[in-house]
Formats: sequence, C-alpha cells, structure tokens
Amino acid sequence: MKKHYTSIISNAFGHFASKQFPRPIQQLINHGYVKLMGLDMSEFENPSSYLTLNKLFTRAFVTPREIIADEKIMISPVDALVTDYGEIKEGKAYQIKGMEYNIDKLFGSYHQEASKAVDGGQFVNLYLSPKDYHRYHTPDTLTIKSITHIPGKLYPVNFPLLRNKKELFIENERVILECLDTKGNTFVMVLVGALNVGKMIITFEERIKTNSDIREPKHYEYENVTLEKGELFGWFEMGSTILLFSQKGVFTPKVTINQKVKFAEPIGVLH
Repeated sequence: MKKHYTSIISNAFGHFASKQFPRPIQQLINHGYVKLMGLDMSEFENPSSYLTLNKLFTRAFVTPREIIADEKIMISPVDALVTDYGEIKEGKAYQIKGMEYNIDKLFGSYHQEASKAVDGGQFVNLYLSPKDYHRYHTPDTLTIKSITHIPGKLYPVNFPLLRNKKELFIENERVILECLDTKGNTFVMVLVGALNVGKMIITFEERIKTNSDIREPKHYEYENVTLEKGELFGWFEMGSTILLFSQKGVFTPKVTINQKVKFAEPIGVLH
C-alpha cells in the first residue's frame, strides 16, 4: 500500500523543518516563521536560539506554568482552540457541529470496551494551530492502560475540512491513549495527525513511529505508567488536534466553541 500524498508532503516538510541550516539562514527562517504565523514568544527563548525550525515548533517554556492543585478541576492539556464539545450520544461525537462520527471507529478494535465506557459521557476537541505551543500534557492524573498507533492519512484539520470532510479524524493517522483516572473511570485521549505533522511523540513510548512505513495498527499495554496532572508526555511536530473523552457523570466541560484555551487553564469540573 503506497503512502498517501498527504504523508509524502508531511514527510518532506518534516525533513526541511529538522534540517539545521547555517546560523544566519536558520535565524532568517525562524524569525520569518514567527512573523508570518504571529507567534507569541513571550514565554519562550529568542527565536534565534533554536537550531532548527522543528526545535522552534516543539519549544518548551522558559518558566513552567503553574498547575492547579484542585483535584476537581480538569486543565487544558494544550494551547488550543475548542472546535466542539458535548455529550457522546449512542457512541457518536462530533468533529464539528453537524459532522458526527462513531467513536468505536475512531478508537479502533483494541479499545472497544473503552468506547462503550465513555458512551453518554463528554467529549472536547482541541485544535492546535501552527502558531501554538505544540507540547501536550495530562489534563488530570491518569494511569495509562494502553496505547494504539493507527496509521492513516494526514489531511489538514482546519475548519474547512472539519465542516466538509466526513470522518476526518477517522481517516487521519492517530494515537489512542486509554487511561484510568484516580477513581478508576475510563478516560481516553486521541492525538490526531494532520498535514505537515511529521511526528507525534510519546515521551515514554519510543516504539511509536508516526508518519512512517508502518501500515497496520500497533498496540502497547502498560502496568505501571501513571502521569501526574500537567505532566508532559509528548509533542506534535507542527499543529494538530487532541480529542478528550470521559465517562458519563465524571466531567462537565466549562468551555465554549471557538474559545481559545491555554495549557494549565481550567476546562471543566470533575465529579
């Protein structure tokens, strides 16, 4: 099976972004990108300090953001735009208003029990633009039960595609993290690849190789992997989307569609 053209484009862009050019050229590239995309660099190093464009994409904070200690507050795992949220009804969620899809197809065959567990619960879609901070963190203290990497296409996840392409999240490459919260409730995070996302990195699982020659889902199970609230667990190499799914009665979102949220800000209440 040949690579889809979106994967070829993304792979080529990934090579460019990872290449270290001579310092004067790299500085021009970095500052040009910051200006073109309108990046807010107030929490980060000077653009000139990043050795590649990819290092700029995946930049870390100079001073870490403070994490809300209140166990009843779920925080945003990323800097992002809320594109949709709501109740999971009859196994369906929305990629955007009016465009529903089946979460059992999104989760894949390894997570069918999790699909049933979150039915009637809540979902939140978080879109990271190319100008956003690209690292992702845990929205709550979570124990990772298993992860599945599902290869796929890398269509853009912008508003035109969300509105017009059915099952966009299902067609795209993705990484599903099935988790348990501190009370034993199922919580699922889905990292969705997109055009120019060369890689989706999971810090504790080096076997996951996205936008690669892998053609079949790869599944990994864990026994003792617990991430604290706000803990870094990876990053996108360019913008993309994170989808959150919780069990019924566990989480009430406190967001609005098209709201800009930042990592560590409250996005809802845990019960």
